[in-house]
This record gives sequence, structure tokens and C-alpha cells, in this order.
Amino acid sequence: MKNNILYYSVGALLYCPAYKKSIADAVIHEEFGTKYSLALCLEDTVNDRFVEEAEQILIRSIQKIHNARKNSEFYLPQIFIRVRCPQQITKLTAALGESAEIIMGFNIPKFSVENANEYIQVIIKANESANKKIYMMPIYENLSIVNIQKRAEILYRLKDSLAAVEELVLGIRVGGNDLCHLFGFRRHSDESIHRIKPVANIFSDIVTVYGMDYVVSGPVWEYYSGENWEKGLLAEIQDDKLCGFTGKTVIHPKQIAVVNSAYQVPQSDWEDAKAILNWNQDSNAYVSGNLAKERMDEFKTHANWARQTLLLAEAFGVKQSETR
Repeated sequence: MKNNILYYSVGALLYCPAYKKSIADAVIHEEFGTKYSLALCLEDTVNDRFVEEAEQILIRSIQKIHNARKNSEFYLPQIFIRVRCPQQITKLTAALGESAEIIMGFNIPKFSVENANEYIQVIIKANESANKKIYMMPIYENLSIVNIQKRAEILYRLKDSLAAVEELVLGIRVGGNDLCHLFGFRRHSDESIHRIKPVANIFSDIVTVYGMDYVVSGPVWEYYSGENWEKGLLAEIQDDKLCGFTGKTVIHPKQIAVVNSAYQVPQSDWEDAKAILNWNQDSNAYVSGNLAKERMDEFKTHANWARQTLLLAEAFGVKQSETR
């Protein structure tokens, strides 16, 4: 388990097509608030024929944000670039020049056995020439992990590959819509992706392989208006959390506040977590009722949960209500 708030701090990751020219002003004027991360996408959201144009718009956007920070104070989100290929990381890092210092890292789509090593080597080289750490967030969403016979082998091979850059892997992400697409699925606003068993089983295996060592982020929720969008999002986040995910990809600014609120730690969990980690090591008992005398706390079996809970509280805050 990552015992550093940095790995929990991505939170609500707002996806935005890299060709959107208004994104720089939106960041500078804090139109999306002051608690979110930003992913500028050069992959699926961009027509193949307009990739170079989108790259140039992205470069200008990053440079504009970077220059504005020299003259004024505003919330600077963690900014990531979702690339199409390893070579794009090298190309963009060079083209951005000094402004690359405001880039947190790169999202790696369709991370696979075939491309993992090349992406990892590019990230290593980028860090060798940078004056700050450049992180990566691989996305698990391609056809190879659908194969039940080979899935475990592939997931563990990829995990072994990432061991060389483990501290640079800010999180593992899952491509919920891409995996649904392979089957021809699409959930409605009152349906959680965790009810789609072929996809949920893939999620479960990813969390099983990676969840003890990496933060794994929840899949995108594509509804942002209309009936039930917010209620549906909250319900899916509840399923996300119960299944081992932290944080979520969002595709509209309206979703940011919902995600941030949903990941606030209930007061009772925060109090129990502190009590567990402050357990009297000289006590003859490692189990007792919690402070509210509502449930059992046990040091040896709840310590990992307690550490994660305090990191989440630091990242998202504590909710006074007992509502989970």
C-alpha cells in the first residue's frame, strides 16, 4: 500500500480533449474550482487526422498556464497528458521546454505487455533530464486482459515490469468504457459498472494484483446531466470504494464536487483509524469496541485500513455526517 498522500491526491481527474483552446483560461480563472486534477487527452478524444494540431494547441495551453503562474496566483491542478505512443512523451517533453515543469506526468492508454517496456524506458529517460519527477499512470483497458486464461499472467507480468519505476507510478487506472466497448455494453445512469460482471471481474483481478502496492482509480462515469446522474454517480462511487478503488475519472466539471464529497472520510472512520494506529502496544488486548461502542476495532486486522483512511482524510477531508 502506498503510504504517501501523493498517491491519493489525484482524486477527481477531469478529462479534457487537448484541442480545447479554452482550457488554459479555465485553469487560470479557476473555473473548475480548486480541488481537481486535469488530463489533457491526445488519444481517443482526438480524430486521427488532427493529432498534430491537437499537440500544438496543448503545447500553447501549457505554456500559457506556465507563463500566467509567473505573474499571478491561482490553483494549479496536477496536469497529466494522455498520449498515444511512447514517442509522443519524448516529443512533447522537448517541445514544452521550461513549461514542462508544470506537468505532473503522463497517462498511458491501453498499457500492455507489447508496449510496457518502451513506455517505461521513455519515462525513465524523461526523468533523467527533468528537474522534477515525471510520473506515469498506466491504463488497463485493452483486449488482452479480457482473456480469462491469460489475464493473471499478463497482469503479473505488467506488475513485474512496473517494479523498476514503482515510485513513479502515481496510480493504476482502468478503462471502464473501453472494456465495456469490447463487449458492446453501456450502462444507464441508474446502473453501476460493477453490476456488469464480465467487466467487474476484470476490475476485481486488477485490484487483486495491484491493490496492495498501488492506488487503483475508479472508472469514468459518463453522465453529467439529466435524471439520476448525480445519484447514479454516488452509487457507483460507493461500489468503487467497496471494491478497492480510490478517486475517479470525470468528464465534466459538475462531477468534481460530487467525487470530492464522496471521498471525504466519515467522522467515525477517522476517529477509529486514529485510535487503531495509536493503540497501546503494551496492552494485553489487541481488540476492543470502538470509541462509539458500535463496532469492533482490531489492531492487527484493521491497521492497513486505518493508514489508508487517514491518508484519504488528509487528501479529501473529514465529513461530519455519518453518511458513507
